[in-house]
Amino acid sequence: MSDRRQFRDLVDPAVAHGTISSLDLDPESETVSLSDARGRVLAERVDADLDVPGFDRASMDGYAVRGRDTFGADEADPIELDLVGAVHAGTEPDVVVGEGEAAEISTGAVMPEGADAVVMVERTAEVYSDDGNESDEPPTAVVVRTAVAPGDNVMLAGTDIAAGARALGPGTRLTAREIGLLSALGVDEVPVRGKPTVGIVSTGDELVRPGEDLHSERGQIYDVNSYTIAAGVEEAGGEARLYPHAGDDYGEMERLLVEAAEECDLVLSSGSTSASAVDVIYKVIEERGDLLLHGVAVKPGKPMLIGEVGESAYVGLPGYPVSALTIFRTFVAPAVRAAAGLPEPRTATVRGKMAVRERYGEGRLRLMPVGLVTDADGETLVYPVDKGSGATTSLVEADGVVAVDPDTEYLGEGEAVDVKLFSPDVRPPTLFAVGEDDPALSRLLDRLENPRFLPVGSREGLRRLAGGVPDVAVVAGPVERDVDTVDLGGWTREWGLVVPADNPEGVADLADLVDRDLAFVNRGRDAGVRASLDAALDDLADARGVSQHDLADAIRSYEIGSKGFESPARAVARGNADAGLGLRATAERLGLGFVPLGTESVRVRANPKRTAKPGIEELKDRLVAADDVFASLGGYESD
Repeated sequence: MSDRRQFRDLVDPAVAHGTISSLDLDPESETVSLSDARGRVLAERVDADLDVPGFDRASMDGYAVRGRDTFGADEADPIELDLVGAVHAGTEPDVVVGEGEAAEISTGAVMPEGADAVVMVERTAEVYSDDGNESDEPPTAVVVRTAVAPGDNVMLAGTDIAAGARALGPGTRLTAREIGLLSALGVDEVPVRGKPTVGIVSTGDELVRPGEDLHSERGQIYDVNSYTIAAGVEEAGGEARLYPHAGDDYGEMERLLVEAAEECDLVLSSGSTSASAVDVIYKVIEERGDLLLHGVAVKPGKPMLIGEVGESAYVGLPGYPVSALTIFRTFVAPAVRAAAGLPEPRTATVRGKMAVRERYGEGRLRLMPVGLVTDADGETLVYPVDKGSGATTSLVEADGVVAVDPDTEYLGEGEAVDVKLFSPDVRPPTLFAVGEDDPALSRLLDRLENPRFLPVGSREGLRRLAGGVPDVAVVAGPVERDVDTVDLGGWTREWGLVVPADNPEGVADLADLVDRDLAFVNRGRDAGVRASLDAALDDLADARGVSQHDLADAIRSYEIGSKGFESPARAVARGNADAGLGLRATAERLGLGFVPLGTESVRVRANPKRTAKPGIEELKDRLVAADDVFASLGGYESD
């Protein structure tokens, strides 16, 4: 009588997927150098510890000036400014621009002290000492034929990415573009998710490892599966470890499986999973672990085994190479990718519809960086991404490139386009958010699967939401715009003036900025907290019976605002300012003093056409359960 073991009840493939997904394959995180980080997955959020650029720099060749000195200048009535020197990229300025003066400046050079704008060289003419004729002597003055305002043609410190901003979130796959961003931030090592270690044990007396002598007369064949599956493991983000050939010897098979289980997160074997009496591997699993299932209703791959040995997961693959690889890719590779934090692979080119109308008419081939977002129905939408040639983060925000033909005048909203992805692993974010940068928001985003957030400020966030591209906008302070939105919830935060820890200037309130000559760092006009400050200044102006404009003029550098929510506080910490606009939470985190001026609301507003999108529903659920986030930040309360 045959003692062959019949297959257990064949399970549905979905059950096999679920069983493998339930196995614990997650490795511990590790820290690696930036040179070894390519292809790895971030385990933790990385925040910017410095402004990029770290200085105010010229965005074009021209002349660094004081904006106020050019007011009224035009082609018909130019002004003449004295030249006091030149500043070149990569050198520290050795000139100071005073009233009625200018300094020649190169693109990317540090703005000299006193200057707050750049006049492009095309709108100027040099003046020489000998009645305007060029000679061997350098020019003594420059004629300016256009007016510039403070900040024109200047990339302020932190414009690319600001100190304290959320640079990259956990789960981010580190490709060349992210490595570039981390390099710009000065990061030399990063915390990454560990690679699941997968042990591979080959069985069957007929197998011979490549490189060894093959005796075909004995029915021997080379071991194909071990190397094929090892390559598949590496492609899926795991670390493959080959163990010696076990043959069909029960004792040796048991020893190798137990050894591999002690050293690896997952053990794979191929062969010895059929009902043959000599195929005894299922007995090893039953006696030394737990056999969860034997047999799946799938072709090829019916004799698949799934179990546990000690603390390690185990999967037995079929013996035929094609079957083994098919089952590995279908059932095992997704689990390895999930443990490594990698997304499912996709094709390198995707087709989507333009989310907005994009004009173009320069008569040249345009390689347009674009981002991807899905609508409520899961259809892919494509939107242009462009922060300027000097910005590193444009690459991180973009998912690929659309080639626009030279004769194309515009791409219409809804028009189908092909996107060449930067990587086959690129996928649209589960949630696309824009608006106010905020420490509580960063923590909430960490709890989502694959979000994308652009810190463009509250005003710009609402404008973009009105344009229909993002899923949600985060809006802080008294920023209003007639936009049809759905309120998902929010919180409140305390804002005010960040000062040095001992507050040496004794700053007590907003009036001190107006009445005293204090160095102040403001936020940009798109920031919600800036709107709160403007409103408070309006109230002070009403109380004094003067205009808000007069009070703003009395505050040093009031109209020049920084991008990042931590940038003013960091300027205070460096000793470059007496006070900066910011949050209590920021002051406490940096060990600085704080002068409270008020509390403002932060609301998360959704695109009404996408409220059924899973990413928005997930964010709404996270908002409801975020009390621990707000409790961890000074001055924050749930709303």
